Amino acid sequence: MNNSADPEQPETSLKLTEEQLRARRTRSIAIALALGAFVVLVFVVTLVRLRSGVLTRPM
Repeated sequence: MNNSADPEQPETSLKLTEEQLRARRTRSIAIALALGAFVVLVFVVTLVRLRSGVLTRPM
């Protein structure tokens, strides 16, 4: 069994510095903005393609 309170097992959690935490937050925000921009781009391209198809279809 894996007992986390076992005194023979060293603690494995990392302590990040303030600078590392700030860098992680900045990186996370940048990734979130890039993902959001990609989603908006795909949405706009989809709307443009659908709109052009709707106008040229036979009635």
